[in-house]
Amino acid sequence: MDWTNVRVFASKELRDARRNRWFWLYTAIFASLSLALSWMGMAGVGGYRVAGFGRTAATLVNLVLLIVPLMGLTLGAMSVAGERDRGALFYVLAQPVTPSEVLAGKFLGLWLALAGSLAVGFGLSGLVVAWKAGVMQLGSYVALVGLAWGLGAVSLALGLLVSVVARCASTAVGVALFLWLMLVFLGDLGVMGTAVVLRLRVGQLLLLALLNPLQVFKVAAILAVRGSLEVLGPAGTYAVRTYGVRLMPLLFVVLAAWTVVPLSGAYLVTHRRGMV
Repeated sequence: MDWTNVRVFASKELRDARRNRWFWLYTAIFASLSLALSWMGMAGVGGYRVAGFGRTAATLVNLVLLIVPLMGLTLGAMSVAGERDRGALFYVLAQPVTPSEVLAGKFLGLWLALAGSLAVGFGLSGLVVAWKAGVMQLGSYVALVGLAWGLGAVSLALGLLVSVVARCASTAVGVALFLWLMLVFLGDLGVMGTAVVLRLRVGQLLLLALLNPLQVFKVAAILAVRGSLEVLGPAGTYAVRTYGVRLMPLLFVVLAAWTVVPLSGAYLVTHRRGMV
């Protein structure tokens, strides 16, 4: 793989993102909501700065769970399928490049654009938190930002896989939106419903939750902010007692796997049938 070509495609994706009105709309929505939620969460905290930060962090976690997967899935789904519909992908692959370089460049460029978009929202929110609560919780806040970037990478990888498999942009976007609905709205409800119907044990319930990358992010974010998982009930207590200090590295590994596996699947699809 020629990393010069990867950087060229990454730069192209960054330029395309700056011209994408949907990308700027996503950025404005996330920045506005994160700023508003942080302001309301830290309002009237007085001397209870830690409690105010915990409340603000909880709202930001829920915001990330809703917005970031939508951004990543739709941007990734449009990347390859959109260029295929316009006929631009044919001319790109006519150059001395490989499909793996195109995929790697698209993923890197889109992730950098998404990370920059999230940095705007988290930057504004961080200013409010620092003003109201100081920098005592800086480490936890930085960990939350890093986990949000990781969730963005997962969403982009899934979106790229959908974009490679789908034959047209409209199909890719439709599948991406359906996948977003499945991950977001059937996450907690699906886990609870399955646990009740199948009468799962606590360990099985935790394993089921880890099958959803959004649940992995949620568990890791709560652990980073609070230092414990008591708010998650028996499953959270079981996870902390079973894995201890190994729990956070395990969650990072699971998030990384949720990124690598879809990207590997996209590469295999392009290797077998091509991108056009």
